[in-house]
Amino acid sequence: MPSPSAGEHLNLPALTDGTELVGEYAGSGYRKPPHLIQRRDGQVIHLPDLLYRTVKELRRQRGIEASAERILERVAEELSHATGRGFAAEHIAFLLDEKLAPLGITTRSDGTAPPVTKTEHAVLGLRTRAALVSEHTTWVIAGLFAWLFHPAAVIVLLATLLAAETWLFTTQDTGAAITGVMAEPLGVLVTVGLTLLSAAFHEIGHASACRYGNVRPGVMGCGIYVVWPAFYTDVTNSYRLGRAGRLRTDLGGVYFNGLFILALTAIHAQAPTPVLLAAILLINLEVVQQLLPTLRFDGYYIMSDLVGIPDLFKYIGPILRHKVLRRPAEPRLRELKRWPQTVVTLWVLLVLPVLAVQLGVVVLRLPDMITQAWATAGRLIDTAGSPLGIIASAVQMLFLLLPVIGVGLVLWSLLRTLVRLAARQVRTAGGLPTPSAMLWGALHMLFALAVAYLLWRMSRTSVRRAESEGPAAPRPVLACELRPFDGGSSPAEPPCGATVFGYADAHATGETLAPSQRERQ
Repeated sequence: MPSPSAGEHLNLPALTDGTELVGEYAGSGYRKPPHLIQRRDGQVIHLPDLLYRTVKELRRQRGIEASAERILERVAEELSHATGRGFAAEHIAFLLDEKLAPLGITTRSDGTAPPVTKTEHAVLGLRTRAALVSEHTTWVIAGLFAWLFHPAAVIVLLATLLAAETWLFTTQDTGAAITGVMAEPLGVLVTVGLTLLSAAFHEIGHASACRYGNVRPGVMGCGIYVVWPAFYTDVTNSYRLGRAGRLRTDLGGVYFNGLFILALTAIHAQAPTPVLLAAILLINLEVVQQLLPTLRFDGYYIMSDLVGIPDLFKYIGPILRHKVLRRPAEPRLRELKRWPQTVVTLWVLLVLPVLAVQLGVVVLRLPDMITQAWATAGRLIDTAGSPLGIIASAVQMLFLLLPVIGVGLVLWSLLRTLVRLAARQVRTAGGLPTPSAMLWGALHMLFALAVAYLLWRMSRTSVRRAESEGPAAPRPVLACELRPFDGGSSPAEPPCGATVFGYADAHATGETLAPSQRERQ
């Protein structure tokens, strides 16, 4: 939470310490572009024009010797003159107490600072995370590579990469290489190591793109995205850039993946080895995956920045209600320009079925995944042999079991959410079974049936496996199962009714944008 400003100790309304006015959100997809404010803790907040002007006028009162009432009156006078509407001191006090102070931007009208709502995770955002590289170190590292974004360097390097990839996939047998490499413990470890190095270099690409745009990247670290381990870079300050600068930041990661591939290809040309071919293939698959606009990959952020709408997931509900249920368009939709609204609508109608199918496939295959993972883990332990084989087996087991554990955590999180929502419905109804409460009860029943089905499938799979002639031969776990994904975090709904999220819209009174952990990842 931001520390209080000097004005707070004098019981005067003021901005919280470290609050910075950034300006208009460039390249916005809204009819009325919102304005940006950044708190000391890194949170970026979208504000409509009225609230932004209020903060701006309050900042001008800093250092003026006056009472709290006089400061509110002066802000009201300036705001009335700027907008042509009549404001009084009590109006400004209301805006501070109910709209701005809960967001951590200002103190209350009496100079006290309320607690700021703790952030929560965005839809399909990065979960548990830990910073590994400080902001200062990230700035230094980014400075070493920022020159690679000069237009001349980009053109030359991309042309060279295209030629190298063409030569590689027309003259080399990458499929045979990866099959052979994954059968050797040392090959597995080296391939995983190169894939991790590429993922780390990917993050440096995002940070370097930020520095090339003369904005400061934040920390770099690792976390869990859905069910996979992921690296991330805090590029919240990319909000300060225009559309082109934000797109450069989005593409910086896969651009640096390409440079990593170019370096491996150069080494392979001098000293051919199947390990390098396997690593190049997996990194290419990672690039393709990152450009998908489904989950919060780089492709999602590219689409988001192209249309100038920070959080596309926030529009799933309004678009379904408008297009499927044929209800009138909500204010959130009406505030969008026409072509961004069309693009987001197409995105929702195309991506939502894909996500539903993916989730259904995962749930249906979960029993088989668990039993196969258990059997394969046992075989890897039995056949590990040498110390190097033990390490390679441990790495493969880790990447084999992580998705299973992650799916379990997702299901547990879903159950907790359903329980909280059902309890809220019951409290709202005073203990009476309202239609909403009965709906949530039905969802709980369906969830329980799904869990029972999974347990039954697991038992049936175990019986069939035991009755067979023997366990199936273990399949090698490819290093491509470690695919860093992009995330973000999402604060909870603040008391003022503004929606807070990792890449937000501004349809209400003001909205907080959590630091964007994008392995833009």
